[in-house]
Amino acid sequence: MFHDYVRAVLSAYVALPETPCRTSRFDRRLACDLQQRAVPVATVTDAFSLAIARRRTRPDGSVPLGSIRSLAYFLPVIQELIVRPMDPTYAAYLRRKVFHAPVSPPS
Repeated sequence: MFHDYVRAVLSAYVALPETPCRTSRFDRRLACDLQQRAVPVATVTDAFSLAIARRRTRPDGSVPLGSIRSLAYFLPVIQELIVRPMDPTYAAYLRRKVFHAPVSPPS
């Protein structure tokens, strides 16, 4: 069960746009920490969708963001959703937007 959790989190992470295609030792350790803290996989994946959606909806003319290099990038959003979980309907909407919407090329 422990390995299933870590595998689920890391698989979802590398499937995201703008993330590395492989995980690091630090990413694996962080996924283990999330599991030990009993953070639901759904909360973590909701945080992924919310963070990516926020990246994509930045104002025109904003400084371009670099690629995401670590699972740690998502920790503030994971913490946000632990405190205030996202409505499941909105979470599903964001997943559709993040994984099915075309990515705008950088300016």
